[in-house]
Amino acid sequence: MSEKRKLTRRKRTTKITFWGTFVEIVKDIVRLVASIELSPWWRRRLKLYGQLMRIEKPVGVLLLLWPTLWALWLAAEDTPRLSLIVIFSVGVFLTRSAGCVINDFADRKLDGKVERTKLRPLATQSVTEKEALILFVVLSLTAFVLVLFLNRLTVFLSVIAIGIATAYPFMKRVTYFPQIVLGAAFSMAIPMAFAATNNEIPLTAWLLFTVNLLWVLAYDTLYGMVDKRDDIKAGIKSTAILFGEADLQIVAIIQGFFIFGMLLVGARFNLDGWYYLGILAATGLITWQLYYCRKKEREKCFTAFLNNNWVGLSIFVGIVLAKSL
Repeated sequence: MSEKRKLTRRKRTTKITFWGTFVEIVKDIVRLVASIELSPWWRRRLKLYGQLMRIEKPVGVLLLLWPTLWALWLAAEDTPRLSLIVIFSVGVFLTRSAGCVINDFADRKLDGKVERTKLRPLATQSVTEKEALILFVVLSLTAFVLVLFLNRLTVFLSVIAIGIATAYPFMKRVTYFPQIVLGAAFSMAIPMAFAATNNEIPLTAWLLFTVNLLWVLAYDTLYGMVDKRDDIKAGIKSTAILFGEADLQIVAIIQGFFIFGMLLVGARFNLDGWYYLGILAATGLITWQLYYCRKKEREKCFTAFLNNNWVGLSIFVGIVLAKSL
């Protein structure tokens, strides 16, 4: 047997061993949690904390997860290490949850004025400000502990990432471009993935970072169009308000630049036709979004925003097929 085949088999065995160990640990944790008897008070508190973390709304996690997985697959020569997939996936969940908590803390006096957010735990004072801050710190520290299993460059980038994510909710008071700050926060996992994989960040990683930021800017503007009237009354700034009546047209232009940027990414990483089929599917979905919310109805704008989850999935499938077939 050649040395290359032996090395491949050894790597495969290591992945299987890691996965088996991870599954057993998860099973033990589930059994432990299931065996704990909680009082009705604690059950109510945990339900409220879950609402703060938006556990019942996983689309936000997926919108952060897809670009992270794009980067992991593009950074790896073949398939990413299973340990990196697990660390980044869990980290995405924790980071997004922490971001939701600090967002609600920042907006605790504004959410009550917005129809869609008026029943959030901090807006109704079902959860105290102290509880929210403690939850934010716990989630952030847990995510940081995960990053400590990676190299120093990734740890350094994670500190920048949590700083941007923490600053984002407060940007709504000072700029009409908080979506750009959100885009940076949602894109920081991209250079982190390259750093964790190769201990360096090539220029192509920053290209993907910029393109993903454009995507976030576009779909979060759609999201802002849902609350546009309420946000104006509450004094919240957003690109949806800044763009005025041209909001949907500008979203279309930004999405166009996003698709063009993803084509550049494919060329830079020498991806084949499978990737471009994924981009074609993503383009079709984006076209449908723009048509569907052409009358700018709130519910339809929200549905179009949610549909971006499938855009991210389409591109991810294209990347995986291009790298593996």
